[in-house]
Amino acid sequence: MEIGKLAGDNLKKVILDKIEHFRSDVIVPAGVGEDSAVVDLGDYLLVVSSDPITGAEKNAGFIAVNVSCNDIAAAGAEPFGIQVVLLLPPSLGEEHAELLMDEIVETAKSMEIEVLGGHTEITDLIQKPMITVTALGKAKKEELTSSSAAEIGDDLYISKGIGIEGSYILANDYQDYLIDKGVSQESIDKASGYLDLLSVIPESRIARKNGVKAMHDVTEGGVYGAIEEMAAASGLGYVIEADNFKIKAEVKDICNKLNIDPAGLISSGSMLMAVAPDIDLESVFSKNNIELIKVGRLIENGSYIEKNGEKEEFSLPDEDELWKFIKNVTQTT
Repeated sequence: MEIGKLAGDNLKKVILDKIEHFRSDVIVPAGVGEDSAVVDLGDYLLVVSSDPITGAEKNAGFIAVNVSCNDIAAAGAEPFGIQVVLLLPPSLGEEHAELLMDEIVETAKSMEIEVLGGHTEITDLIQKPMITVTALGKAKKEELTSSSAAEIGDDLYISKGIGIEGSYILANDYQDYLIDKGVSQESIDKASGYLDLLSVIPESRIARKNGVKAMHDVTEGGVYGAIEEMAAASGLGYVIEADNFKIKAEVKDICNKLNIDPAGLISSGSMLMAVAPDIDLESVFSKNNIELIKVGRLIENGSYIEKNGEKEEFSLPDEDELWKFIKNVTQTT
């Protein structure tokens, strides 16, 4: 099997088809394209999501908190608590666990999110730290969004940029390799500073009050994967508008030198949003100093990409560009 999250038909066959949805208070159950479950508790909705961090090393605790809480924000909820599972190899031990936990607690507290507990274990079954965070959030019923709420004709936008998290990880964890490949120090320094871009909570707060029907955090698979998952959850097709892509200069430099497609690179910190074409979402976000990029539209069926003025059928790549890069580097070193 390929490295990375199980996706598409394999995810449905191996995992999701085994799960029986039978509780009436679970209003958003496990499903393709849905990163959070939603439970109706009467006065409010409880939103729950879990995410592991396995591809990052530097600031992994910060990333873990933000990635899990981004899924809560994408459901239109406000995160309030997290549980943390730390699995650490014996070579790191208690000192590393303490430093990692300090980072997680400080990050959560800065976001007014409480660490509710979890599990910590030293195990020789892994070689690098593995962090899994389960985030909990509360939502008003009228503000709930899910990937399945998108409709035919909706425009698709992403916030902030393409390849944000992946470029950040590459710039921080593989700096020497990037320099050897000809990436400029300026590009590395700029991408290394993306830490403050990794949360999509601000976008969520704006989107759910301005007509956005569905949201999805842009994680593994990048823009391509997020569009695929939102369309699958909604039972629709899509057109990716690659000619509209705007790539930051430093991301372009890193991706060009590493032969990486930035649109297929993990990009937590970007929110995919579906909205009716008569809503001027770009103006709304511009007033809040957040850039939006129109990346596609939803259609009845099929998957296509428009590139260089031509439209052709599109198939989602088998794995995220970051995993592909890490695998190639591991095999050649």
